[in-house]
Amino acid sequence: MPRIKRLAGACALVAFAAAAFAQGYPAKPVKIIVAFTAGGTTDIMARSLAQRLSEKYRQPFVIENKPGAGGNIGTEAAVRAPADGYTLIVNSVGPMAVNPTLYKSLGYDPLADLVPIAQISDVPNVLVVHPSLGIRSVQQLVAFGKAKPGSLNYSSTGIGTSSHLSGYMLAARGGFEATHVPYKGAEAVKDLLAGRIQFMFATIPSVIAHIRAGSLVALAVTSKERSRSMPEIPTVAESGFPGFEAGSWFGLFAPRGTPQGVIAELNRATNEFIGERNVQARMIEEGADPAGGTPEQFGAFVRREFEKWRTVVRESGASVE
Repeated sequence: MPRIKRLAGACALVAFAAAAFAQGYPAKPVKIIVAFTAGGTTDIMARSLAQRLSEKYRQPFVIENKPGAGGNIGTEAAVRAPADGYTLIVNSVGPMAVNPTLYKSLGYDPLADLVPIAQISDVPNVLVVHPSLGIRSVQQLVAFGKAKPGSLNYSSTGIGTSSHLSGYMLAARGGFEATHVPYKGAEAVKDLLAGRIQFMFATIPSVIAHIRAGSLVALAVTSKERSRSMPEIPTVAESGFPGFEAGSWFGLFAPRGTPQGVIAELNRATNEFIGERNVQARMIEEGADPAGGTPEQFGAFVRREFEKWRTVVRESGASVE
């Protein structure tokens, strides 16, 4: 019994210390890593959240962009950071759910080494084509690809990204050939706009202005249901490919070992941010579907995404040394 009492007392002391730590948090500036270049969808989500957290806590939440290796450089920087609540990361589907299978040796496990705090948003990919093709539906794109083998090129934001794998899945399931042309981040859209690339699966926020301007034509979205941002655009599943889901998502994580009190506090603050009416309206306007929820729900979601993309990556044969 004395041993059990000591153990219970120790647990209570740890819980008290975590709560006390959280009450004084943050006592200094907080760094939020973004594993991609400035101006991309991950960066936009992170900066919007950082601004609101800075206002709430009256401490700077500073974005630090660490792009490279498909998001692995920034992700590893977060994994190796002190677990004190002063280094966080806004991360996405690629580094968290795709790269553990895509890369032969990461040297870390993002699912184990990062703690989920809250999901910020779901961001469907949208299949877009250059207007010069004269294509207005997924069926027409597939028919074009079959009629003119090897004539279609599709860009992506990098090997193994959801952008790349979405294109692979469509070509494989549609039975046509298409050449994958990987780019670094947002550069992928530029050649599509210039007509040097014929189609792409891009996150809605990265191309919605071009769709509205008529410089790109949206054929379908990759979400299970139509996007609230563009409800007039059908899903790929509706367009003859049932079960086709390949969207992106974004969420806040911390290094493993970060005090639970801090995780809980940041989860509450992030959910408050997501729940604001003007924030939701702005997200939807920009092409994102607000998410939110508990750390446990987000963690289970990330695990399901990992299992899904592991299968797709292996089927595609994609790999990076």
